[in-house]
Amino acid sequence: MEVLDAYFKLFDESRYSEESFEQLNALFSDDIEFVLNKQSYHGKAAWIQFVKSVYKSNKDLKHMYNGWVQNEDGSYETKWAICGNRFETGVYTQEGMDIARLNADGKIIYLENKPNDVTFFSGQ
Repeated sequence: MEVLDAYFKLFDESRYSEESFEQLNALFSDDIEFVLNKQSYHGKAAWIQFVKSVYKSNKDLKHMYNGWVQNEDGSYETKWAICGNRFETGVYTQEGMDIARLNADGKIIYLENKPNDVTFFSGQ
């Protein structure tokens, strides 16, 4: 679970730190599948592109989460909230849930982001 706990911390920090950005990306398997608004993306390059697009549109971000709970199928989930400041529209908040799976090496191989507002990632 340390990998999953590090995910939110490093996501917020990596906006300002190349070292944190590298550590964030190291948490993920090369063949990561991540899902935004029910659309699936594959591979670490696509993941990195997504993260950079979030940073291009946001001055700052801060995640809070309830801690990860393991499901019967071996996946993990958590409820989260984010406070951000977009360059174009200013301060916002959002809540949602993440579902994650780890591979045998302990890297994130699957991450599904389910914001309460289904249009939240429409600009990414």
